[in-house]
Amino acid sequence: MTGLLAGCSGAGDGPESDGRSGGRSDASASAGERASDGTAPDPGGGAGTSAVPTATRALEPDPARSPTTRAAALDLIRRVIADPDSFGSGVVKRSPYESGPATWPVLGKDCVWHQGAPGYGVLATLGRSFELPASAGKGPVRLAATVTVHRTREGAAWEVAESIEESMRCPTQRLRDGELIGGLVAGALFGGEANQNNSDDFLSETGQYRSSELGGPHYYAWQQAQAHRFTVSVTGKGAKGRTEREIDDLVVQAQAAMLVRLRSAVEKQS
Repeated sequence: MTGLLAGCSGAGDGPESDGRSGGRSDASASAGERASDGTAPDPGGGAGTSAVPTATRALEPDPARSPTTRAAALDLIRRVIADPDSFGSGVVKRSPYESGPATWPVLGKDCVWHQGAPGYGVLATLGRSFELPASAGKGPVRLAATVTVHRTREGAAWEVAESIEESMRCPTQRLRDGELIGGLVAGALFGGEANQNNSDDFLSETGQYRSSELGGPHYYAWQQAQAHRFTVSVTGKGAKGRTEREIDDLVVQAQAAMLVRLRSAVEKQS
């Protein structure tokens, strides 16, 4: 069944500043120490059409195709992570385009995101930043995507667990000065629930985005999927004139593209 986490209402952009587009506090390091085209309904239960694409089975990586070094993991990430075309027409790169592989967003006890470093449990991670430019009276949509390769499957699972905990602990979060997300509602689907068969865990989060530059509140959406020891996530921040459906479609399309690429890159071949 779908688990729902309701947040309170609250009052922003490259990958380096958007905690929700990147990894989490070092849950995977703890796990590493412990352990040497259809769609499903919106897990978040919110408005819009957020959905997770389905596949016929969970990912079964071929050990011979799975990275064991940081260099190999970064090579895989660059083959999997979204590019502008992954979102559809009109989306362009933002500057800075890529986050440094040595950065790891951490949500502090004060519910403010800041940059840390990946722990031992993270083999490699990379984030990218995009934009659907303003046009016809509509504001710019800020988008981001992240792919992380963990050393173990347990490490990836702990990253998702940490994500859920953060939504409960901090229903209002500051991404950086001038950027807030609030009113967060999150939902999770395990593999096999509601036709969600393409990942071990899937997490969806929606809420309100406020920016000193773009105003608000605007619609905010974030999705994360764990497939074996890999996690992929996408963020969408709305703007004036942009509908929830518009943001959701961008997020879903990029998420689906990355999961398909991941399967193609590491799956066992007959």
